[in-house]
Amino acid sequence: MSGGPAVRRAAELALTSSDADVHAFVAGGRAAAADQDLRAKVEEVVAVSGPGVREVTAGKVIDGLALPDHEPAPAETATVYQRIVTAFNDHPGQVFRVRDLHELLGLPTDEPSINVTRSRLGRLVRQGLLAHPGRGRYQKPT
Repeated sequence: MSGGPAVRRAAELALTSSDADVHAFVAGGRAAAADQDLRAKVEEVVAVSGPGVREVTAGKVIDGLALPDHEPAPAETATVYQRIVTAFNDHPGQVFRVRDLHELLGLPTDEPSINVTRSRLGRLVRQGLLAHPGRGRYQKPT
């Protein structure tokens, strides 16, 4: 099955659950998960774009991303990448652990949320927007 991380997680969950869960995945769960994957990709692109793009889009692009019969994501999820990048820009010399970053941004500190942010930070490191000076530590490149 092709798809992004959200589609893969939803498919794995459905396949390890009941027949009703598999049916629900096929009937609409896959589309909702694909929407989440697309939204995450757009968040990533907007976060690494220049300030003009971020200002013009300001959540509009992401809020408008919804498949028919699906609600758009809440505005707070539409700007997570932007909030992360802004936090590092506001604290250029500071080294953050993921949990510290969550506390600073007021994000949940449960393990699944932390893992999602680790993934986002990894993308930002690969794009050169952040440095990874040590295990579990991230900072703005100097």
